[in-house]
Amino acid sequence: MAQLLVFAAPAGGGKTTVIRAVRASHPEWSFSCSATTRPPRPGEVHGQDYYFFSREEFERRIAAGEFLEHEEVHGNLYGTLKIVVDDALAAGRTMILDLDVKGAASIKRFYPDALTIFIRPPSLEVLKERLIKRGTDAPEVVAKRLSRAEMELAQANLFDCVIVNNEIEQAVADVLTCIEKDSRAAE
Repeated sequence: MAQLLVFAAPAGGGKTTVIRAVRASHPEWSFSCSATTRPPRPGEVHGQDYYFFSREEFERRIAAGEFLEHEEVHGNLYGTLKIVVDDALAAGRTMILDLDVKGAASIKRFYPDALTIFIRPPSLEVLKERLIKRGTDAPEVVAKRLSRAEMELAQANLFDCVIVNNEIEQAVADVLTCIEKDSRAAE
């Protein structure tokens, strides 16, 4: 049976790294690449990392009802295209989604059986260090991300599994255990 695995975390929480490791353990599972209006970071590929759309194109797709969820975060639009998820589920494939907390809540409304997994940093101080070390954002953007992280951390209890990412290998093992315990995940 196909299953949705929905991951969320504050920016810098390690969600992308955890998802990559989960995908390596289960290459048969699909990954839903989100759409965004933010510019690509070095090395990111359209249709693989994100679907990169202009704001106008993104808004046209919203009006056409093409998104399961969408949100403006840090001045950019992000969303999950319905067709990507529906095609995978119709084909019987487990699908991994990489979302923010509001997007995860929206997906849970459409797909109540989705398994939601929140990747939590050990502390806000560790999160701040990770964001600065990542070097992709200006100091004012880091401050915005930390402010939003407090709201996101307050919603962690709404997820089926909360995994503390203090050490990446352990966090990945904990995520895989959570998925294995959930009998809805397809093999």
